Amino acid sequence: MPRKVDAAIGKGLARITGGPVAPYQSAVIRIGFSLTWLAFLLREWVHRDELYGPDSPWSWSMARALIATNHAFTVLMWSDSRAWFEFVYAAAIAASVMLLVGWRTRTASLLFMIGVLALQNRSVFEGDGGDNVIHIMAIYLVFARCGQVWSLDARRARRSADRDRDRDWDRDRDRDPVGIVMWVVFAAVLALVTVLGKLSTGWALILWGFLAAQAAWWLVRRYAPGEPRTVMTMVGNVVHAGAMLVIVVEVCLIYSTAGWYKITGSRWEDGTALYYPLHLADFTPWPALSHALGSSGLIVMLITYGTVAVQVAFPFTLFNRRVKNVLLVMMMCEHAGIAVVLGLPFFSLAMITADSVFLPTSFLRWVGDRVVRALPGRRAVVPRQRSEGEPSASTLPV
Repeated sequence: MPRKVDAAIGKGLARITGGPVAPYQSAVIRIGFSLTWLAFLLREWVHRDELYGPDSPWSWSMARALIATNHAFTVLMWSDSRAWFEFVYAAAIAASVMLLVGWRTRTASLLFMIGVLALQNRSVFEGDGGDNVIHIMAIYLVFARCGQVWSLDARRARRSADRDRDRDWDRDRDRDPVGIVMWVVFAAVLALVTVLGKLSTGWALILWGFLAAQAAWWLVRRYAPGEPRTVMTMVGNVVHAGAMLVIVVEVCLIYSTAGWYKITGSRWEDGTALYYPLHLADFTPWPALSHALGSSGLIVMLITYGTVAVQVAFPFTLFNRRVKNVLLVMMMCEHAGIAVVLGLPFFSLAMITADSVFLPTSFLRWVGDRVVRALPGRRAVVPRQRSEGEPSASTLPV
């Protein structure tokens, strides 16, 4: 028995350190959360001033007074000018696009987090619940290597591997002038805001730490291709695995706490909770549909009790693949129904994205192959066998 335990532990450690775990799941949540936030920013473009800008009922001075007590991070507090707000809003859109397509994913994930925190912490009373999920996941994505598949970074790595197979392949690729310029500019801006005192001590340490880690990664890959590079790659894989584990635990906590709190509510206990939002004007984009559902006591009761049962049971089904997949489909359908019936598309899309972390890898690869084949003039990429000693795409710092 001890040998079996040791073998299992060794196999698990090798799996975690040998390469990024769940690359397809991390790519799905990268695409999903960036798409959700991008769609929200574009949808609210005409209302951006009232939501987060100078014309917001939650004024800049009120936001500054609140942030002085909760110490939230937002770059919008650096200036109350309209030009600065417009720049930050446009930068948040650009960072979302970068993360969506997986271009310079490490940089994009950091900029995406800064954009999300900047806007959401500026006006904390906006949103419908899905913003809280995006808020948390934006932080976790910084630590995940979410550009290993379905990204421009992955395509660039494949093309470089196919084109450059000589001895100096790594050194030629790691010159990366675009990436170097981006991080030099980031360092210059970070130094300026640090000198001006715009950052708290904690956030200054965090952002300078990210910059130092990126610089160390590049230096090791450029000048120490042996054991130091292997160690750095293993550390990156472990951090990525930790981030994915935290995301899984976070989703389980969301559902378990939501389910158990529902149990303590009287309307959920008597099976009538769904009836009330179906008759609220703010949550009835299709009044005829809402009233039709609300008029059936049986449907209201089944959906109410079913919601509680699925949310409470889901975390306990993770070790049973078939049951987990059934409940996963039920939860995604539930959120799709919420998007249509209650008019909460961004909340639903954020939750469906969070649920996607539990989708089977085989299913995600099947979907990816079908999407690629559907593109005009494209076909699914069949990975070739690498020769011994040739670097793989997983060595990219994405």
